[in-house]
Amino acid sequence: MSKQIINTDKAPAPIGPYNQAVKANGFLFISGQVAFIPATGELELSSIEAEAHQVMKNLSAILEEAKITFDHVVKTTIFLSDMALFAKVNEVYATYFKGDHPARETVAVKGLPRGVNVEISVIAVVDL
Repeated sequence: MSKQIINTDKAPAPIGPYNQAVKANGFLFISGQVAFIPATGELELSSIEAEAHQVMKNLSAILEEAKITFDHVVKTTIFLSDMALFAKVNEVYATYFKGDHPARETVAVKGLPRGVNVEISVIAVVDL
């Protein structure tokens, strides 16, 4: 099995002992992303919609670095600080996918890093 580490300065640097993504056996596994703005290191928390868009932009930058798109995504996991945010996050999330949508689960958790409201991780196939 070959393993390739994927990192880009167009997405937030990891805040712990992990990489942004790992490509292995035809899959890309993207670590959970939160709403850090890569250029400033600040969190985008002005609204839940803005926060969700920043998370998706960070995921997009990592996908782009791996030379794939949201069309390659087969599975996502969404972590929310409160299930009451589901509808607004779902509305933003839906704008990033065309055609077939990936499998997904969405769960509310007790807490997320740095007090954010949403974190999303992704699994994608490298070849369609």
